[in-house]
Amino acid sequence: MTTPGTTTDSAYRSPLLDRLPGAVAADGVDAGVAAHYGDLFREQRTLASGRGFVDLSHRGVVTVSGPERLSWLHLLLTQHVSELPPGRATEALILSPHGHIEHALYLVDDGATVWIHVEPGTTGELVAYLQKMKFFAQVEIADATGEYAVVFAAGAEGPAVPEAAAVRRLADGRDLFVPRAALADAVVGLGPAAGLWAYEALRVEAHRPRLGFETDHRTIPHELGWLETAVHLQKGCYRGQETVARVHNLGRPPRRLVFLHLDGSEESLPSHGDPVRLASDGPDGRPVGFVTTAVRHHELGPIALGLIKRNTSPDAALLAGRVAASQELIVEA
Repeated sequence: MTTPGTTTDSAYRSPLLDRLPGAVAADGVDAGVAAHYGDLFREQRTLASGRGFVDLSHRGVVTVSGPERLSWLHLLLTQHVSELPPGRATEALILSPHGHIEHALYLVDDGATVWIHVEPGTTGELVAYLQKMKFFAQVEIADATGEYAVVFAAGAEGPAVPEAAAVRRLADGRDLFVPRAALADAVVGLGPAAGLWAYEALRVEAHRPRLGFETDHRTIPHELGWLETAVHLQKGCYRGQETVARVHNLGRPPRRLVFLHLDGSEESLPSHGDPVRLASDGPDGRPVGFVTTAVRHHELGPIALGLIKRNTSPDAALLAGRVAASQELIVEA
């Protein structure tokens, strides 16, 4: 699997890379943590069964505290968070004035602080924007990446992790915010380690978009199915809301995310950004989109997500790079 971009802190190296046997470092934006531990499909099966953990310590961590934290964030985010109960996980976006996706935030409130994790390399811009929008609000914003790390623990239920400062509970596991100094101790008892490649394979299977992979500079939430999980359509008062409402009420997005079944006879996977074309037009035809993430799945074989023009027939056979592909719709055509 190829990953776009590079981290802003290319020197980061998780201590777990040197402590866990078989660890092979990831590259691109995921550099600094393990891509795999020598057995990709076993690692996938372990996570899918609700066991094991994934080192996500390369991700950024931002905290927002203060008595007005939720009402203030409510004005900035696409999600309804003004009455977010403590312990309830949610996700949200920050959009440009034209409605294009700039940041994806995965957050939970613990009753005193909102804990947020974000894509590697995006923390600085996010914190700068939040600080700029603070005005007189009673909030404190901090880049906590240097002090806290994220670990994903598979399974909705699992052993308690005393080191965790906050826990974001999901349907398939828990995001643990743990002190970096206690990272090695925090993963003890969480089961076998799994790498980013296994984690990403299950993400693609679940059709979950990722900032910087399924997005480019002009992506709007409607194209990726993020309206269902990260956007509250009954709230306003956030940057880009006019575009969200207009496209939802009056039209359809120009592109849509699709799930691709790739030809399993090919040895290599298409890379992020490889063009998607109609198979009938051949490998030199006009692109109708691009590959966003391609992975090898332990049951489905080679699969991918792609962002293609909405007017592309759902029944059309495609070429992802030079690999034959069939498609399943994720977003309504």
